[in-house]
Amino acid sequence: MLILVLEASTTSAKAMLYNSDTHESKVLVKTYGKMYDDVTIHKAEQVFMEMAALGRELAQWQDVSVVSLSGTWHSILLCDKNMTPKTPVYLWSHTGAADICRGLRGDAAFVNSYYHKTGCMVNAIYPAYKTLMLKEMGYDLGSYYIMGQGSYNTYRLTGRRVITACLASGTGLLNIHEKKFDRSILDEIGIEEGQLSELVPYSETIPLSDEGAALLGVKAGIPVIPCNSDGGLNQVGVGALEEGVMTFSVGTSGAMRLTTPQALIPDVPSTWCYLSPKSWLSGAATSGCCNCIDWFMNSLLETRGSYVELDGELDAGADTPVFLPFLFGERCPGWDDERRGGFSDITPQMGRRDLYRGVQEGVLYNLYQCYQHLVKLNGKPKKIKLSGGILHSQNWTQMCADIFQEEMEIDKEKQGSLIGGAVLAMELLGVIGDAKDYRPEACERIKPDFQNAQLYAKKYRRYLDVYNENFCKGGNK
Repeated sequence: MLILVLEASTTSAKAMLYNSDTHESKVLVKTYGKMYDDVTIHKAEQVFMEMAALGRELAQWQDVSVVSLSGTWHSILLCDKNMTPKTPVYLWSHTGAADICRGLRGDAAFVNSYYHKTGCMVNAIYPAYKTLMLKEMGYDLGSYYIMGQGSYNTYRLTGRRVITACLASGTGLLNIHEKKFDRSILDEIGIEEGQLSELVPYSETIPLSDEGAALLGVKAGIPVIPCNSDGGLNQVGVGALEEGVMTFSVGTSGAMRLTTPQALIPDVPSTWCYLSPKSWLSGAATSGCCNCIDWFMNSLLETRGSYVELDGELDAGADTPVFLPFLFGERCPGWDDERRGGFSDITPQMGRRDLYRGVQEGVLYNLYQCYQHLVKLNGKPKKIKLSGGILHSQNWTQMCADIFQEEMEIDKEKQGSLIGGAVLAMELLGVIGDAKDYRPEACERIKPDFQNAQLYAKKYRRYLDVYNENFCKGGNK
C-alpha cells in the first residue's frame, strides 16, 4: 500500500510517499516562500498550499491508501466562522506573550498548579498565552475558532475541526492527566471549548474530502490521520516508543524526549510532559540551535556558508568564547522567554572560526543542561538517537558525543517524523500489529572521545559560571 505523509514544519513543507510492501520511500522538502519579515509568523493558507503541492507532486495518479499529517507543536491562529484565517499563524518561536507570562510567573502558586496540571510552563511559546496576547491585541475571542497550523491543515483536507491529543498536549490548554481540555484554564482565558477543535484519539481517521482529493490528485474518501506533532511522530519513526530510548533532535530548535509509562512532572519546573500518539513523553527543549548557526552566518559573516567551510579540524582544547544561545529566549531549563544571549570572554586573538565553534559549543552546553534535568527525572537512557541539522557537520556531531560522553546512534532514514506518520498509518490499517514494535535500521554510531570529554567538561563549567552569573542569582540553575 502507498501512504502519503504531509508535514508542515517550522521552515519547510515536506511530503513522503511510502510503500509499505517494499519499505521504499520518496521525500520532497521545500523551504516556504517568504510570508512576513518576522520569521515567527506564517500565513496558514500559504503553508497548507505549499505542503499540499508537494503532496500532489508525489501522489497524483497514484493509488494512495491513506494520508497521514504531521506538524509542529505550539502554533495558533484565529479563524472566523467560515474558517477563513483572520490572523497570522503565531509559531512556537513567537514571544509576543512574554509580558503576559512575566506577570503571571510572579504568582508561584499559579505557576506550580498550572505546570503540574498541563505539563507546560508559564511561557510565551504556548498557545494558552498567545490567546491572551490576541485578546490584548483587540480580538474579540468569542467571535473566532482557535486553531493551530496542524488542525487547520486537517480541516482543509477533511472539512472537520479536530485536534489529536498529541497536538493538543502542546497548547497549554490540556489537562495532561485527564487528556481533556481543562475547564478552569479555558474559563481564565475566557474561551469556550466549542471554539477549540474537537479532541480525537490518534486512532480516529477522517475521510479525505472532495476538495482535499482534488488538491492532492488522489481518491476522495480515503482515510486521513489528523495531524500529530512532528516531535511525537519522530518518537514513533525512530523506534523510541520503548522506555529508555531517548530521541535527541538538534534542528532549528533542540529537543530530547523519553517515552514514559505515566505522566512525569518534577516538583521544580524544568522539563515538560506532553503526549506522543501512543504514550506520555518526558522531554526538554531549547529555542536556540541551528537557528543560532544561521544567525551567525547570515548576520555576522553576511554569507550562507557551509559547515564544511568553517569546521576545520576539531580541536576540543581550542580557546573559544562562551556563547549563551538564547537569541530566541530560553525554554528548558530556565523557561524565560525574555532571556537574551550572546558572547562572553572574547579575546583579540579569536577569529570567525573560534566564534563559530563557540556557538556550536554553547548550543550543546545548553542542551547538556537539559539532559541532566531529564536524567535526574527519568534515569540515564540506554540509547540516544541523534537527528537534525547537526548531522550536516561531522565535527559538531562528534562534539555532541564528546560533551554528552555518550554514544549517539544515527538512523539510516533521516526523516523520523515522516516515517513515524507512515508507521502510524500501517498500524491503523492493520499492516503491522503495533507501532511500538517498529525498529528502524541504524547506519552509524558516534562514539565519544573521552580525552576530548575532559576538555569540554572544563569548558562546560566555564559556561555554567557565565550562565549563573547572568541569570541565576538566587534563581533556577
